[in-house]
Amino acid sequence: MAETESRYREAIARFQSVLDEARAVSNGFMGNDPAMTLATTDAQGRPSLRTVLLKGVDERGFVFYTNLNSRKGRALAARPHAALLFFWPELKRQVNVEGGTEAVSDEESNAYWSSRPRESQLGAWASDQSAPLANREEYEQRLAAVRQRYRDCAVPRPPYWAGFRVVPDRIEFWHEREFRQHERECFWREGEDWRWTLLNP
Repeated sequence: MAETESRYREAIARFQSVLDEARAVSNGFMGNDPAMTLATTDAQGRPSLRTVLLKGVDERGFVFYTNLNSRKGRALAARPHAALLFFWPELKRQVNVEGGTEAVSDEESNAYWSSRPRESQLGAWASDQSAPLANREEYEQRLAAVRQRYRDCAVPRPPYWAGFRVVPDRIEFWHEREFRQHERECFWREGEDWRWTLLNP
């Protein structure tokens, strides 16, 4: 195995190890889908943040799902780059991920869609995510109409609902120490190679 490939695999394995540790100390509260802060920029370069759920991670990258017409969906269509922040205060650890984004395959999106609770599927059809809403009743009426439409059948995946994969080109691990003397390690892509270094606190 090339050293550069080994470096990247080490970073992904390190993340999965920290994630397993976070799950262990959460006593089941975190569940299988950890929260992460997702940063995007729109076509004018203005940043925005929101919390989403990590739905998969492997050497291909970090996956989440969304309405493609949402604010984040439109931002990623305009600028296919994102940053992720995982913060586990109980572990005194953070992991920062930066990279380009790509669409996951239809097969992956369909598989995850099928695993979602039916009410979540119906909500995806009823919600014009991120668009202005006159009142809650408007949404509830759309939801009732969707329930009626699919009352006797499976709920299909909307054409505007899919997954994104953040393909890392930088992964930083941060471990809190007393007096702000934190430990920081950075793995990053340089051309076709992956490199590693410690960072100053």
